[in-house]
Amino acid sequence: MKTLNQILAMGLLALTINSAYGCEITPKVTVKNPIIAQAKYSGNSGTPSKSTVKIALLLDTSNSMDGLINQAKSQLWDIVNKFTHAKCGNDARPNLQIALYQYGNDDLSSREGYIQQVLDFSNDLDEISEKLFSLTTNGGEEYCGQVIHTSLKQLNWGKNPDNLKMIFIAGNEPFTQGRLDYRDAVTNAKEKDVIVNTIFCGDYHQGINTDWKRGAIMTGGEYMAINHNRHVVHIDTPYDDIIIKLNSKLNRTYIGYGARGASKMELQSAQDDNAMEMEEAVAIKRAVSKSSRLYQNSSWDLVDAYENKDFDIAKIKKDQLPAALKNKSTTQLEKYIQEKKVEREQIQKEIQELNTKREAFIAKNQKENAKGELENAMLKAIIKQAGKKNYMWE
Repeated sequence: MKTLNQILAMGLLALTINSAYGCEITPKVTVKNPIIAQAKYSGNSGTPSKSTVKIALLLDTSNSMDGLINQAKSQLWDIVNKFTHAKCGNDARPNLQIALYQYGNDDLSSREGYIQQVLDFSNDLDEISEKLFSLTTNGGEEYCGQVIHTSLKQLNWGKNPDNLKMIFIAGNEPFTQGRLDYRDAVTNAKEKDVIVNTIFCGDYHQGINTDWKRGAIMTGGEYMAINHNRHVVHIDTPYDDIIIKLNSKLNRTYIGYGARGASKMELQSAQDDNAMEMEEAVAIKRAVSKSSRLYQNSSWDLVDAYENKDFDIAKIKKDQLPAALKNKSTTQLEKYIQEKKVEREQIQKEIQELNTKREAFIAKNQKENAKGELENAMLKAIIKQAGKKNYMWE
């Protein structure tokens, strides 16, 4: 009996260890002092690091891909807004980082395989938007295996098994093109725990015949085919104009500081304009993203920076503040920041509440499969693969 008890105890211990590994769905109330696997502490803040979702977008920017680029520009905010509601473990919220590559463009260096890293992993949503809008198309050679290999080599994917790491590669030429065999590239991805999802811009069976599906399934990824030139018809709602106006008010709660404060506030406004030029619905989705936890700008905004424990307002250079704040004392500045914080939180709350009503209105009036092709493809893969890491949504 003693031996049996020892075996059962060892089995229970192994189960506990395995359950604590990765992104937990529910808290372990039965364990008095649970050990949270992979809990790390930043040397700067002293607070535990969060799980991170890392997504690399590899976009074909050859002549025929204007529709794909436009979909990426407009549907970025759908992806961001989806992750706003993601949970991991005991209600912990994962961070989101996005990297961007373009390939297959004659304007790029032939020595680099017509491949360019447009953006390293970043959580700066304005910067991600800026880089997407900078993309232009021009005919070229599309080397899928090489761009996957390059992204795996250049990006810091990390080794934390709790992180969800995904590549989305989209294009319309055979997956087999180029000197670097795609099978070697996706094998390397699998070794790094990176899932490769392939999006063929064209006929579903043509994508299969040109190895786009094989490139995905080798890492457990999803193969999808989309009509990249399809125009998405957005539904107007009674809440749209109010959200747009609230977004303008939201911008006025930002207090630029430091060397980049003024330029980053200009970038914020410029990306609002870019979204509005695409379509009002895109501007609304961006406004919703800006009202979420994922829109953080502590590197240039005093309201966000003031929330960091290691931030010292006394060290802010007064000559790098807006003109109206340069002569304020530290106490006066702190009071002003607090006022803007309260104002911002109220505006963000209003936007979120209105968006809930807006989404309900759209769901009631939208035809089946009326969402964007790229959005549908990515969200389908994200939800499935995130579930394997025990992520969930509210």
